[in-house]
Amino acid sequence: MNAPLVAILGPTASGKSSLAVWLAERLGGEVVACDSTQLYRGLNIGTAKPTEAERRGVRHHLMDVLNAAETATAGDYRLRAMAVLDELRRRDRVPILTVGTGLYFRALLEGLAEAPRRSEELRARLRREAETHEAGYLHRVLRKLDPEAAKRIAPADAQKIIRAIEVRLLAERPLSELHREGRSALPGWTAAKIGLAPEREELYARIHERLDEMLARGWVEEVRELLRSGAPENAKAFDFIGYRELRSYLKGELSLEQAKAAIAQATRRYAKRQMTWFRKETGVAWLAGFGDTPRIQEEALRRLAAAGVSRGLRSAGAQSV
Repeated sequence: MNAPLVAILGPTASGKSSLAVWLAERLGGEVVACDSTQLYRGLNIGTAKPTEAERRGVRHHLMDVLNAAETATAGDYRLRAMAVLDELRRRDRVPILTVGTGLYFRALLEGLAEAPRRSEELRARLRREAETHEAGYLHRVLRKLDPEAAKRIAPADAQKIIRAIEVRLLAERPLSELHREGRSALPGWTAAKIGLAPEREELYARIHERLDEMLARGWVEEVRELLRSGAPENAKAFDFIGYRELRSYLKGELSLEQAKAAIAQATRRYAKRQMTWFRKETGVAWLAGFGDTPRIQEEALRRLAAAGVSRGLRSAGAQSV
């Protein structure tokens, strides 16, 4: 019988981490981050990693495993996550995923198709072309080559754009087409999915409040330390929302207020893209609220209990929510 894997989906600032810890305390679980930004060491405040106090003694996995110069991929994440799931099964602990990156979650559950290897020569050429053209050039190229991938990838996410163009040129097929075939589903697990869907204006208000809190906690200093550590200009960290804007502030290219406004706008747009992606997931029990509110927490627990998810894997069923 498959074991249950709890997945909490929702936009940034919707309270996924709070709900995951609360559920872990009641289900004998441990939290597994499914977020491309939280993999990186030294990126704590801006990626909204829960603090030690917020974790309340619950073990968290797949955070702080890469340095700023390393590249994360969905395939690498899947391998790391499968190893964590094997460990949790041995210890009879329920995995509770906090899903911020939809592609990583899909890669874990459904697998990834075979795609061509990286071509550093092609990547370097694409970067040179980007430098000699106006902003957004590579994203416009991708829209012509693979419109479906371009809809999923943000114009500022240079790494994903370059990879999608690379696949299209080397495989002579769109990345979106490759992703639809040749996959191998995650064996031995069935996902029970809880979705957080707070009202939009309330979510945006919380995004703004959280931004103020992050800056007060020292986010600017976190970015300054990242620069001081020698992270290269093209480090993946500087593709992340907030890190690129605060780098521009520290370089004197933006005022702090300008950077703050840009971060807020980018975060709102990101939250909208996340919900567009997550709404396409099947079998999600959507809850209209934030994951740190008692009403939503109790309802999530009831939904999981009805699906047969109880304390410890050996006593849990494997029905779908």
